[in-house]
Amino acid sequence: MPPQPREQWATRAGFLLAAIGSAIGLGNIWRFPAVTYENGGGAFLLPYLVALLTAGIPVLILEYTLGRKYRSSPPAAFRQLSRPAEAIGWWQVVICFVIATYYAVIIAWAVRYVGFSVGQQWGDEPDSFLFGTFLRAADSPGSFADYLPWGASYVPGAVWPLVAVWVVVLAVLALGVRRGIERANTVFIPLLVVFFLVLVVRAVTLEGAATGLDALFAPDWDSLTTGSVWVAAYGQIFFSLSIGFGIMITYASYLRRRADLTGSALVAAFGNSSFEILAGIGVFATLGFMAVSAGTAVDEVATSGLGLAFVAFPQVISEMPMGTLFGALFFASLVVAGLSSLISIVQVVVSSVQDRLGLRRLPAVLSVGGLIAVVSVALFPTDGGIYLLDASDHFINQYGIALAALVAVIVVAWVLRRLPVLQRNADATSAVPLGWWWRLCLGLITPLVLGWMMIDSLVSEFDDNYEGYPSSFLSWSGWGVAAGALVLGILFSLIPWRNAPAPGPEDLLDEARHDKNAPKRSNG
Repeated sequence: MPPQPREQWATRAGFLLAAIGSAIGLGNIWRFPAVTYENGGGAFLLPYLVALLTAGIPVLILEYTLGRKYRSSPPAAFRQLSRPAEAIGWWQVVICFVIATYYAVIIAWAVRYVGFSVGQQWGDEPDSFLFGTFLRAADSPGSFADYLPWGASYVPGAVWPLVAVWVVVLAVLALGVRRGIERANTVFIPLLVVFFLVLVVRAVTLEGAATGLDALFAPDWDSLTTGSVWVAAYGQIFFSLSIGFGIMITYASYLRRRADLTGSALVAAFGNSSFEILAGIGVFATLGFMAVSAGTAVDEVATSGLGLAFVAFPQVISEMPMGTLFGALFFASLVVAGLSSLISIVQVVVSSVQDRLGLRRLPAVLSVGGLIAVVSVALFPTDGGIYLLDASDHFINQYGIALAALVAVIVVAWVLRRLPVLQRNADATSAVPLGWWWRLCLGLITPLVLGWMMIDSLVSEFDDNYEGYPSSFLSWSGWGVAAGALVLGILFSLIPWRNAPAPGPEDLLDEARHDKNAPKRSNG
């Protein structure tokens, strides 16, 4: 089947809103505040800014350039760089498949909690309500057989909102880039900003808000001499900007050929960071109120992740004036932020299959998106689903996204030496030209820091099992998922293409120059 014409964004603003919507997700709201608090407070903003400028924005520009230059999904784009590099693209596709299956589940929980906020149905013990009444979580992770459809124990209250989430996501994707993704984000992002501004204004007027903000932003300058703080800063940038797993390559592939890349990257990156800081203000102002109300220190109530969203915040909502409105807005914000990110994650898989098989959008969305939805509904809304979600999320983030980003940067910068070609392509249409700093960051700083992150993470991983889970459980739900994504990426890249995308003239010329300058091998 011949390849379908490439869709395009209607406007630059539409692309930027979609890119920002992808970056602004659940992690911005519940991860950034806790990471900042645990790594020096206000002082953490310095390594955070350094990481943004030396890794986040350079990699973002690299992915924008790959997508716009080759007008393809990650596998096809990397294939045009070099045939073996196609495996990196498929690796990213499988990572997106895995993330989408469990990310939708958290959005589904937030949907239910919008309703639970009315009347504070979680009662006096939000922790027991979440894990017992709502999720009916098992006491411990089960065996692999316990997660198969015929052996799993399903939780009806978690199934139907998950199905509803997938109906919305697939409907948006089926409408296409302009009528679906772009229009959805022109609604989602302004709505999210309005919701969160209202939340922040309400939060900072609570008694104890100043205590929470002081705990968040009071700088601990001594922390800057600690290596783990800098590792945390680079980790936060990679996990919050939606880089390293093909989303920005995919979104940039729908840009016009004369689109400004560096300017767009700067707007998207600083827009994402601004929302993270706004989220930090809202979250810690609220935690300050909680601490003062309970007569405890902020560090005793500060938490992150699911515990912050579905345990700590419901407790605050029950104690504060106008709690019902605050709760509904907070969980609605989680739903909107999650949907915009989930749409972008699934689009990577849909676009890659379209490019590979030449499918039209609707069949690709129904087949590929439908498969992801089926896997999601089959595995996660069960009594053991929360353990599978936790383990898969940890390992696919640490040894999927970050590792794929490291390999991609090393291959492009060191092995293929394509940074000069890509820089010329970006500079040709960008308002802010790239200089030596871009090649220095991608060729040296980013690989070294990501490599350091990998080593640091692996050392702590082998010291203790993640969350104390049994090794047998982690072997398939954690390590197995991360390794499986890599193996499947390699296997998919070995399947021949009927209409394989070929390198462009500029790349062929660069290859010829590279071969000409390469040292001659002796025949003797």
